[in-house]
Amino acid sequence: MGYQEVYEGWASDPEGFWMQAAEAIDWDRKPSKALFDKGNDLYEWFADGLTNTCWNAVDRHVEAGRGGQVAIIHDSPITGTLHKITYAELRNRVARLAGALRAKGIEKGDRVIIYMPMVPEALEAMLACARLGAIHSVVFGGFAANELAVRIDDATPKAIIAASCGLEPGRVVHYKPLLDGAIDLAKHKPDFTFIFQREQEVAKLNDGYDFDWHGFQYGVEPADCVPVEGNHPAYILYTSGTTGAPKGVIRHTGGHLVALNWTMKNIYNVDPGDTFWAASDVGWVVGHSYICYAPLVHGNTTIVFEGKPVGTPDAGTFWRVISDHKVRSFFTAPTAFRAVKRDDPKGEFVKKYDISCLRAIYLAGERADPDTIEWAQRVTGKPIYDHWWQTETGWTIAGMPAGIEALPVKIGSPSVPMPGYDVQILDEAGHPMKPGELGAIAVKLPLPPGTLPTLWNAEDRFRKSYLSHFPGYYETGDAGMIDEDGYLYIMARTDDVINVAGHRLSTGGMEEVLAAHPDVAECAVIGVSDELKGQLPMGFVCLTTGVNRPHDEITKECVKLVRDKIGPVAAFKLCAVVDRLPKTRSGKILRATMVKIADSEEFKLPATIDDPAILDEIKVALQALGYAKG
Repeated sequence: MGYQEVYEGWASDPEGFWMQAAEAIDWDRKPSKALFDKGNDLYEWFADGLTNTCWNAVDRHVEAGRGGQVAIIHDSPITGTLHKITYAELRNRVARLAGALRAKGIEKGDRVIIYMPMVPEALEAMLACARLGAIHSVVFGGFAANELAVRIDDATPKAIIAASCGLEPGRVVHYKPLLDGAIDLAKHKPDFTFIFQREQEVAKLNDGYDFDWHGFQYGVEPADCVPVEGNHPAYILYTSGTTGAPKGVIRHTGGHLVALNWTMKNIYNVDPGDTFWAASDVGWVVGHSYICYAPLVHGNTTIVFEGKPVGTPDAGTFWRVISDHKVRSFFTAPTAFRAVKRDDPKGEFVKKYDISCLRAIYLAGERADPDTIEWAQRVTGKPIYDHWWQTETGWTIAGMPAGIEALPVKIGSPSVPMPGYDVQILDEAGHPMKPGELGAIAVKLPLPPGTLPTLWNAEDRFRKSYLSHFPGYYETGDAGMIDEDGYLYIMARTDDVINVAGHRLSTGGMEEVLAAHPDVAECAVIGVSDELKGQLPMGFVCLTTGVNRPHDEITKECVKLVRDKIGPVAAFKLCAVVDRLPKTRSGKILRATMVKIADSEEFKLPATIDDPAILDEIKVALQALGYAKG
């Protein structure tokens, strides 16, 4: 069956489609049906089934005779270490850790915050919680104390599992002082903490409150898997809210297992036993879905990578990992490839490694500009599949169904909607728009299994954030269009569609043009306030390593390029060369913060920012263009 038949098969019988997909999961009690309509636009999947995530991710592979297969490869160029854990070892480690948590009173429904770097123990902590039916919330290691405190107060965890430190190239990030500071700040106090001591830094433990990872597990009875309902929350993952408190996205157990397992073959085209690598971090949705759960549930080998795309030690580290571990499908963010391209524009490092094992590369996390995709295709000789999804959905909304059918790639499009997603382009009043017209991207309810059923303790906020604008639809917050062939194009966040003298223009479209300039490694376009035209676009470009031409020459060429490709209507006249762009740790460019600086508005420093010092450079560049006067 091709993609069209599969998609139409889902559309004509969603219940049958998802019940069949659920057959691939082990259930203690099979669900009586797939979809449970709770009324008032709230839905749950497989709610009356009983299952356990850890059983499906670990134990069942051991029971099926595959305990000797490697489950997790920890590859850390920062520490220069390599560690492999088989499924049988993983089961023993997770069962023992779960037993230690149970001995300290952790039960089904309790919350546990996990604050750890990229080590296998982070995945083991997640799986140990799932084994007991406890609800974990992974907070990206190294988050500031205040941000961690906000999450402690929202999730009210009984315990926090942390590491003594995280490692960045050239520095140690001290987790324990951050954790202690967060607990001091939080109104809610966890009962205890559980600290994994790394040899790079041993933290001081408080007697009777902080317990050592290894000592804590000594002599405990390993825990069995606790069956939970299909609608039992597996985890809470906080996504930055545009205003105020972060939003706690919930993932229900049954739908999460069914959907993620379905994606591994149908989207990523890997078979059980293959090695799959998502170069991301735990604490972001890609880490949850595609470092921890989906590969293990599907019986793949997953890679936990502690390093950077460049600098650990060089721009060849991705290709080295792919070659060393025979990676079949590789998933990363466009920003990572832009960093590699900036250091190695000709792809010399690729030639040093044998990447013939690799079938395809998948990009997600932000818009993938055509220039980066074309570069990656050229230097690797592999298909590059952009795909689009969100923290809220947990898996692909639109992508390449490579395991069903390799459709033609259209550069600039993440391809087609996946089964489960009825994607529509709506105007401001909620009416569907014609092919080729720019509008708000929305998904007709119900959303498929594995997506968010609501927010943690915040149903009103869930409705306001996602359901109220377009009744009967989930509002994605992205703007784009669908072409005549049904391919989706993501042009920008809806707040990145700027209005220049009455013309609605996509900043993403301008970024595509700038990225095509031969000297530009990375770029961002924002809309700044203008008395005459309402808004004007402003471009920031980072140059490829080794470019020594005068900056004003390059910016003039950039202005001309946008004028030539998009037309005078774009009114693109403002452009600056900067050394770096401000980003979150997951690689998203902080455009909204840049806009606030440009318009001299107050802003809250985003908790997820990678390096706050970059904002000073942006401010100087803006002032040189006559902005950021405050």
